[in-house]
Amino acid sequence: MSDDVTDRDYCLVGTDRPPKADGPPYAACVQCQEPTEYPEAYKGITLCPVCEWREAERTSCSG
Repeated sequence: MSDDVTDRDYCLVGTDRPPKADGPPYAACVQCQEPTEYPEAYKGITLCPVCEWREAERTSCSG
């Protein structure tokens, strides 16, 4: 594997991520309602770090 190849080059699940927030207010996680790392004004699906990790495990590429 080349040094310039990343996981994003292989696995396209969840590649669009909202920008990180500089500070509060934070958006609520759509699954557990805990604060996320993303700004409250972001329109879209936001997950807290725990739910984001679980989603990544669930949808990871197995090839």
